[in-house]
Amino acid sequence: MKSEPAQENFFNLPRRAHQGRTFVYVLRCKGEDLLKVGFSHDPISRFHTLHPKFYKFFDFNESLLIETDRIKEARRLERLFIERWPEHRAPAPLTINPQAGGHTEWFRGIGDSITTVGERLTERYGHRMYSPLFGWIRDRLLERTDLLFAWSDRMYQIIDWQLQNQHALVRDTSYADSLRDALDAVEAVGIDSEPLVPESVYQWYLTHRLTL
Repeated sequence: MKSEPAQENFFNLPRRAHQGRTFVYVLRCKGEDLLKVGFSHDPISRFHTLHPKFYKFFDFNESLLIETDRIKEARRLERLFIERWPEHRAPAPLTINPQAGGHTEWFRGIGDSITTVGERLTERYGHRMYSPLFGWIRDRLLERTDLLFAWSDRMYQIIDWQLQNQHALVRDTSYADSLRDALDAVEAVGIDSEPLVPESVYQWYLTHRLTL
């Protein structure tokens, strides 16, 4: 087996068409009053591009999501959030992926008022808000678990081939990182990964998992 750079990850595996649905998100960092505002057709994939360990970096019990039918509506809501607190703009954390384009629309010192503003905008424009966001994240990851068995097996086969055939200094660790991040994420939202993956994958995970 030839090892190639990992291009697919669990968080951007193809799902059903979004049919115009676009989500405005307000994410709060764990342990501090720092918020990220944005919008996306696929929030899970977007969160992962912002930070590979988004499930640890963001506090989903203090975050929210507003569902809209069209991108035009999402852009309007995002702009209303952004224009409300210009004096609270803040730099992005250094740990945010610079290639994700996520270094704008960060705010500090407005966490206590975000939910209230979100509720008012949702009521005014007739959208649906998910707050806190933890339950929505868990449901979306559950929807993806039907893909986890085959995907995790592919990742593990590559990892195992590298272990058997390549020196540690030349192995592409992106496969192991992707597999561990996926299983860490489902475990972080209370989903037991053991019955969802091959036994060989789960045994590998037990020795490589991070502390959640």
